[in-house]
Amino acid sequence: MEVILVVLVAFILALVIGNIRIVAQSNAFVIERLGAYSSTWSTGIHVKVPFIDRIASRVSLKEQVADFDPQPVITKDNVKMMIDTVIYLQVTDPKLYTYGVINPLGAIDNLTNTTLRNIIGELELDDTLTSRDMINARMRTVLDEATDPWGIKVNRVEVRNIIPPESIQQAMEKQMRAERERRESILKAEGEKQSAILVAEGQKASTILRAEADKAAMILDAEAAKESAIRRAEGEAQAILSVQKATAEGLTMIKSVAADEALIRLRSLEALQKVADGQATKIIIPSDMQALAGLVTSVTELAKK
Repeated sequence: MEVILVVLVAFILALVIGNIRIVAQSNAFVIERLGAYSSTWSTGIHVKVPFIDRIASRVSLKEQVADFDPQPVITKDNVKMMIDTVIYLQVTDPKLYTYGVINPLGAIDNLTNTTLRNIIGELELDDTLTSRDMINARMRTVLDEATDPWGIKVNRVEVRNIIPPESIQQAMEKQMRAERERRESILKAEGEKQSAILVAEGQKASTILRAEADKAAMILDAEAAKESAIRRAEGEAQAILSVQKATAEGLTMIKSVAADEALIRLRSLEALQKVADGQATKIIIPSDMQALAGLVTSVTELAKK
């Protein structure tokens, strides 16, 4: 009897210990009791009732990344391309995630393909290539609303890659090459234009400076000529004034000795003597030589007195 009791106690302990569960952080367990939903275990230690409770699913509450294969889509202008998308989602309700839909990630994949085809079908090729933000926003809105009954929240959607057909890629490369060449030509023309403008402005400035320098030189030359003329005129005036002054002084001296006429004749005779000083071949004798001789005699007498 004691052996049976020990075995029974050991069996109960093993049964209890075997039904103890520890839920880790960012995880949740969905528990069913007799086949029906019972509760959701969060982080911590839990014990389920043996043979009655069952762990229906273990759900991770971390954000997940769903990377789906590229999907073929057709644009509004009938261009077929491949688009690769990445979806960031998170389980917010483990119960709805467990019972809402079979294979939630597969359902999201199909929903993503349908939504992407609807959005791209409204856009042309150029709009598709330049409207990634708009595509991401519209897909996130549609997927988040559709997955809400499944206990899933779509945080964001990213169009990772858009792959147009080979012919479109070649045409785009040619277009980009032509655009780069056009920009290069524009930049080169702008550089040449700017260079020509700078050269013209430099020549203009040089001409202006040269003209101003010539004008300044002419002004300085004119000022120098004017100053020289003024000084020359002043010198000539001073010379004339000196001559006039000397002449006036000479006349004054002649008058002071009271021999105006006689002295003049005497001076004339001295000048005649110098002229006939053996250098001239002809001697001009004034007609009034007798009067002149008398003048000399008078002057001699005056000198003796």
